[in-house]
Amino acid sequence: MWTFPDYTPHRPLDWAQLTRRYAWLDEMRHVPQDPEWHGEGDVLTHTQMVVDELFRLPEFAELSPQNQHILFTAALLHDVEKRSTTREEIIDGKTRIVSPRHAQKGELTARQILYRDIATPFAVREQICKLVRLHGLPLWAISKPDPERAVIAASLGVDTRLLAMLARADVLGRICPDKDEILLRIDLFEEMCQELDCWGKPRAFATDNACYHYLNQGGSADYVPYDDFACEVVMMCALAGSGKDSFIHKHLSHLPMISLDDIRRTHKLNPADSHDTAEAVRIGKELAKQYLREKRSFVFNATNLNRDLRSKWTGIFAAYGAKIKIVYLEVPHSQWLAQNKQREHSVPEKVLTQMLGKWEVPSFDEAHEIVFQAA
Repeated sequence: MWTFPDYTPHRPLDWAQLTRRYAWLDEMRHVPQDPEWHGEGDVLTHTQMVVDELFRLPEFAELSPQNQHILFTAALLHDVEKRSTTREEIIDGKTRIVSPRHAQKGELTARQILYRDIATPFAVREQICKLVRLHGLPLWAISKPDPERAVIAASLGVDTRLLAMLARADVLGRICPDKDEILLRIDLFEEMCQELDCWGKPRAFATDNACYHYLNQGGSADYVPYDDFACEVVMMCALAGSGKDSFIHKHLSHLPMISLDDIRRTHKLNPADSHDTAEAVRIGKELAKQYLREKRSFVFNATNLNRDLRSKWTGIFAAYGAKIKIVYLEVPHSQWLAQNKQREHSVPEKVLTQMLGKWEVPSFDEAHEIVFQAA
């Protein structure tokens, strides 16, 4: 079982030790919050109150020890990127303190911390990261343009029971005038999850294609589209030096491959030059379209580290009727650094650090099938 350092259930927390050990936690004490919605003050004070309220929830005591550690860690990290996103804005003539997109950025930071600094198993880490990313969803799900799809999509990546518990502790751990109204929204979120058969479990779909179709096009979650794919594109996704080439050689050598690194080397393109990068992408897209027109399956080999980069390719694959399969690879941080040094074309350490800052694990709406291979 994975455990968060310095936390033992049923024992008092030593906040002084926690803030000494984790700079990102200590920095929260200097981050203000809007006094109308967070009368308790700074982000560290709020985080301490959230953790206290989490421990008081009767349902928290009923969790497995592993889930207690997951939820505690998510509570510590849920507002970690208010550090970088907090600013003042004039809203309706008043100066307000806001932290736009702190949850989205917080997911990336949580992933770095739990990969690089606190070695955490993939499945555990990603639960924590998704709790950080989605901690506000139970409060606002009912206001979404398509509430059912938002809730179902969330259930595929996070335990909705844990999400509701974190949201409840988040509300109880603050001083604000409309606490009862917000808690009612969390109750409605729970009811919606139960009605949609995704309370504490992922919503089941008849096929991978049915899931992909629903998440991208909506309609009924029970609709089962016909699988009439023209071909299959296997998109590799991993930090540079994680073993993509070895995996392809072992499992996918029967398929033709488009590799952006190979294109750069063949055409003598500099990966640090934006114009050369654009040219490598252009050549790669032309090759991909050629295979797609011929209805030939192939491997697309690149880091594909974030959703935006992946979508520029998966949109093309989907337009040609291909089945999209993402193979995500990951090795422990120390092994990743060692493997990079052993590569013929190693990546500078500064670039590796930049990669970690952009690193997004694929979500189920990005492909018809996702294979996670993580140590």
